Amino acid sequence: MMMHHTLNITSSDIIDHLKLSYQLPEILQAIASQKIVSEAAEEEGITVTSQEIQQEADNLRLNKKLVKAQDTLLWLKQHYLSEHDFEASIRHQILARKLASHLFTSQVERFFYQNQQNYVTAVTYEVILDDIDVALEIFYAIEECEITFPEVARMYISDSELRRVYGYQGVRHRKDFRPEIAWAVFAASPPQIIKPIVTTKGVYLIWVEEIFQPQLDEQLREKIISELFEDWLKKEIQLLVIKTHLDGDAIPPSEQLLNHA
Repeated sequence: MMMHHTLNITSSDIIDHLKLSYQLPEILQAIASQKIVSEAAEEEGITVTSQEIQQEADNLRLNKKLVKAQDTLLWLKQHYLSEHDFEASIRHQILARKLASHLFTSQVERFFYQNQQNYVTAVTYEVILDDIDVALEIFYAIEECEITFPEVARMYISDSELRRVYGYQGVRHRKDFRPEIAWAVFAASPPQIIKPIVTTKGVYLIWVEEIFQPQLDEQLREKIISELFEDWLKKEIQLLVIKTHLDGDAIPPSEQLLNHA
């Protein structure tokens, strides 16, 4: 018969776990980021209104399907949050978003045109073979319309899920491809089969179905602002020398724990 006991977990237990599971550097980065945002927002005169907090809270509850007040209270309890904590969390999210917009909105267009190729995307299918001669034979057969790429995928892809979608790789950016593959993919004139590419992983046979040229719409603007903001935060953290004291033990400064951000 099992007996129920109360398990007491202290702050020291939590800190020890973060240390031993190598999560402490990540936590320090998050804390440093929050402090940097708060200080920078104050310097820039950026504030958050109660109406903005209410709207953000309503959106969060909607996304998490917290329909009733009781649902929200239960969710807060599960995450060990008071209502004050919940409001503080939302306030910080809004503050970070407003600060990012304040700092980088004016830089978006210039950054986009300077880095436009990084936002081009391609839809590809791929089969990885072991033999370059076999890959070349298949390549020329596809070019001569003797066989289709889906037929090749069904024959040579061992993974059942990947075989079912004919080696579909989704919509990917240049950075998502191996360097030796990216140049060939984005130089293609789709729909087109690319000549086999030999890599350390195998011989890639790739069908480029479509290439999308980026449009600077609202979604991409927000993505660029977010990227610029994250890069700014990392640089700000690297400039810091952070010392914390947990249970009297000094934690090394940010040069050791945070420089790999």
